[in-house]
Amino acid sequence: MSQIPTLDIRRFDTDREAFFAELGAAYREWGFAGIRGHGISDAQIDRAYDVFKRFFALPDEVKRQYHVPGGGGARGYTPFGVETAKDSKHFDLKEFWHVGREIARDSKYAADMPANLWPSEIAEFKEVAYGLFTTLDELGSRVLSALALHIGLPENYFADKTDSGNSILRPIHYPPITADDIPNVRAGAHEDINLITLLVGASAAGLEVKSRQGEWVPFTADADTIVVNIGDMLQRLTNHVYPSTTHRVVNPPGEQARQPRYSTPFFLHPNPDFVIDVLPSTITADNPKRYPEPITAQGYLEERLREIKLK
Repeated sequence: MSQIPTLDIRRFDTDREAFFAELGAAYREWGFAGIRGHGISDAQIDRAYDVFKRFFALPDEVKRQYHVPGGGGARGYTPFGVETAKDSKHFDLKEFWHVGREIARDSKYAADMPANLWPSEIAEFKEVAYGLFTTLDELGSRVLSALALHIGLPENYFADKTDSGNSILRPIHYPPITADDIPNVRAGAHEDINLITLLVGASAAGLEVKSRQGEWVPFTADADTIVVNIGDMLQRLTNHVYPSTTHRVVNPPGEQARQPRYSTPFFLHPNPDFVIDVLPSTITADNPKRYPEPITAQGYLEERLREIKLK
């Protein structure tokens, strides 16, 4: 079975055309790639995970103070047993926190991008979490620049379309599984909503990616690798040139299932008013336009959040 490639993004500066050709080929085939050489230090990642674990270890009644009823999980805490993968019978076995972009409250995007919440119980939570948000946002922009070049767009095509993007950093805690008859998987088979997702420092195996042949391929990246995958918005924008691949987080076997799992994806979104319309360069005789109607990024996000029971 072929493996999902891992590429060194430093080659974007030293061997540009070869790098974006290989990156684009990986995404055409898998919708996933590993990125190393990204410059995000182990110390920054370790500190973030320490802070997130300390938050999730707080008493349930403390964490629930940061849950916003009717907020669609946009900011703050979402408790165990809420999010459900589209078309799944069972909710996901996870709790999580959402950090969004810090914007001026008189911004035209303020209605769609609420103010962040910060847990007062952990003094450094804001500094650490927003520091990681910013770092991953910058890395995601580099990946998008390479993908733009791969499909014949200017390198900076995405820059002014994501500079106020409704992006989300999501620290997740998958609690230990203590019963033998739980029907759920930790995160049901799904595709992501956004442009691209960057997954940093998963603490255990479990991520599986569905190949074009319909096989589930495990993808446990090395410690120095960030997993980056295509979301549905980029799939739609590129007329499926870059596929948004189904993936899941499965329960590990035996005693491993009785260990908690932590992961932190960063969901990179466009600006809320960005219009997702199929790029003309991706329409060919073999790949006719799949989406006749354009939709704003915010409209698409809200449509999808209803499907996964966050709206």
